[in-house]
Amino acid sequence: MLIPRRSLLTGLIAVPAAGAAGALLGGAPAGAAPAAIDRTAFKLRRRAGSYAAAIAGLDAALPNVTVQQVLDDGNRVATRLTASEGAALVTNFAAGFRFESGDVGTAEWMPQGITTSSDALDSGVYEDRKAVLVSWYSTAVDGEKGVRVSFVNRTDPAAPRYRHVLLVEPYTSGGVHSFRPINVHAGGIAWYGHHLYVVDTNRGLRIFDLNHLWQTSTTSSTTCGRQSDGSYQAFGYKYVLPQSLAYDQVGTGGLVFSFISLDRSTSPDSLLIGEYGNPGTGTRLARWGVDYTDRELVHDSGSTTDATASWAYRVDVTSMQGALSLNGKYFLSTSDGDANDGDLATWTPGGSVVMHYDTLPIGCEDLTYRPSVDELWTVTEYAGRRVAISVKAGAF
Repeated sequence: MLIPRRSLLTGLIAVPAAGAAGALLGGAPAGAAPAAIDRTAFKLRRRAGSYAAAIAGLDAALPNVTVQQVLDDGNRVATRLTASEGAALVTNFAAGFRFESGDVGTAEWMPQGITTSSDALDSGVYEDRKAVLVSWYSTAVDGEKGVRVSFVNRTDPAAPRYRHVLLVEPYTSGGVHSFRPINVHAGGIAWYGHHLYVVDTNRGLRIFDLNHLWQTSTTSSTTCGRQSDGSYQAFGYKYVLPQSLAYDQVGTGGLVFSFISLDRSTSPDSLLIGEYGNPGTGTRLARWGVDYTDRELVHDSGSTTDATASWAYRVDVTSMQGALSLNGKYFLSTSDGDANDGDLATWTPGGSVVMHYDTLPIGCEDLTYRPSVDELWTVTEYAGRRVAISVKAGAF
């Protein structure tokens, strides 16, 4: 059995005060300093066509619900992580929860992306609720079912409850409005106003509209969309969230859209997107501005469809699973297989990447940040160990 380095260290020395642990357990340069690259190679184009007619038709055909209603209708119980449980998983533990046992152990779904109501609105509260959203992709063990998102109500962090919502793509065929599952990896998500951004690995971004949440029939766990009897099914899930926009990459950069996070410390607000690679030679990060007035990407001057990255860097970090920027400082989560703790890398442009080894849990993924409490959140993917957990960002 492999012993994580953090476990070995804590068996030999006293646990340091918060803020010192990162330097003690890591602080090692990762290699050559990252370098700026041509940002114009990374361009996205708003996909032609519109989902408006299909969404309007489905609005009329199905009961419409709010985010608050979904959060208040949680049918699964999450368990708050205690300080001792959290400290055994990460360095500088802040908060977290464990999913219900059926979700912790399922082979049918794999968690990947994470975002919170602190991304959605600067207040950190959306429709009077504090929430965490987590994306899971279908492994197709029991048939391909696309992507679901856990809507976790953490208004009372001591008693989190949640419900899974299926992501769907609306369409119209023969004058009939329906929807189908979204078959993407969903490696990262970012909630911005009423939009949920989801990365589409090789294609770009898909955007889902939280102003249109629909309640469906739950009588079939094997079908999705409008059925011959007129019912709308979603593999047994009670609620669905529709795609409303999409951006496809058309630049020469060929970025792999592996993860995403929101940065409110830039002007305008921006989305940081990066790619996974093992080995990490050539892995990159790119940034796109977002417009707070319509919650969409900032388009190039004179264009209503194209959005070119405002910034791009080659970082050369192995197995990046998430990246987040805050006031010019970057935090990168990196994984190390299913038997070793994850690592947190920090970096400021002009310097080298610094590795804080074994400070994140096994199987760490996407990153998001709650500024009011300085919590840097991630979610873990491996069955039997699935948690959403945060560390104090300021301690690194």
